[in-house]
Amino acid sequence: MADRVTVIGWDGSPLTAAARSALSAATLVAGAAHHLALPEVPPTAERIRLGSLGLAARRIAGHRGTAVVFADGDPGFFGVVRTLRAPEHGLEVEVVPAVSSVAAAFARAGMPWDDAQVVVAHPRTLRRAVNVIRAHGKVAVLTSPGAGPAELALLLDGVHRTFVICEELGTDKEQVSILTSDRAADHTWRDPNVVIVIGGGGQALAAEPGWLLGQSPAQSQSAGRGWARPQADTGEGESAQLRAAQLARLGPRTGDLVWDIGAGSGGVAVDAAALGAAVIAVDADPGACERVTAAARKRGVQLQVVAGRAPHVLENLPEPDVVRVGGGGAQVVAAVADRRPERIVSHASTRDEAEAIGRTLAEHGYAVECALLQSVGLDTRTWAEQERSVVFLLSAERPVTR
Repeated sequence: MADRVTVIGWDGSPLTAAARSALSAATLVAGAAHHLALPEVPPTAERIRLGSLGLAARRIAGHRGTAVVFADGDPGFFGVVRTLRAPEHGLEVEVVPAVSSVAAAFARAGMPWDDAQVVVAHPRTLRRAVNVIRAHGKVAVLTSPGAGPAELALLLDGVHRTFVICEELGTDKEQVSILTSDRAADHTWRDPNVVIVIGGGGQALAAEPGWLLGQSPAQSQSAGRGWARPQADTGEGESAQLRAAQLARLGPRTGDLVWDIGAGSGGVAVDAAALGAAVIAVDADPGACERVTAAARKRGVQLQVVAGRAPHVLENLPEPDVVRVGGGGAQVVAAVADRRPERIVSHASTRDEAEAIGRTLAEHGYAVECALLQSVGLDTRTWAEQERSVVFLLSAERPVTR
């Protein structure tokens, strides 16, 4: 096992005394090509070009001597330190930090970033990174080959954002480009790069700083407390209790894309967005679309509103993770199930309608649950009954394939 492993963060600045000292004693140095070309790397040291971090960690673990590993930016921030410290390698690691590439990118843009989401995009996580961009007004994306600015822009089809693309930060080839997302797909970008994505509402600089990374102070103050709160403009079958149950069954989370079909007043859509999910709210009624947009603005969240009638309007929408079907019956449920989301939630006002929806979901291979929900609103001054709601709640989950 290596006698000592030092991880050196590199941001283009001159190496610190601690970094130079570790390098001078190194018998193995691992890093990218521009790291290995640094004059401080001992000519007698074994050199490893970093590709697979797991393979490099195994080679370092088997090395008898002193190892140094270079990483761009802060190696403890979505970096190599996590891999090297994995129990199977048994490595003791010392870290010489540097400015993270995310911090450097925001510095180049002259922007604060305590209210930004930070995501890593690989080809396997690209869709989830795009969903975070859909849901939030300020996101930094650490890209990788095959999951760069062009790919982000292509998956954002129909959603307007501004890209600040920082290529090869800290090198003499560093370049910062600012352009709209629809133009980013027309370029070839150099790796590594960081993309700052800005857009949507709520981007005015808050007068007071926030207290939690990734949270906008303005959103926190305007959101209020609680979910599925009563609304004056709810439609038929949209009681607060039903919306709360639907939201619980959907379980929306950061990185998800939620379809809310027949969004109505926008209660479920807005709550799902407040939980960090990307949301596309669909409704055939232009007035409903306006109400959803107003509700999102009031809550301080971002979502996309699509006017159109399901199931036809669903054909060109990006793939969902969870779907609420607020109207359209079994025909719309069947079209949704064809897209294979993880969960589908719907409701029916009659048992016959509930059976039709449940049968459709089961025929598509979903495990289906149904519950009869009854809620009664009471006037707390007189304790007289105000409003009664009876509805069948259906929830379906796609079986996990292993």
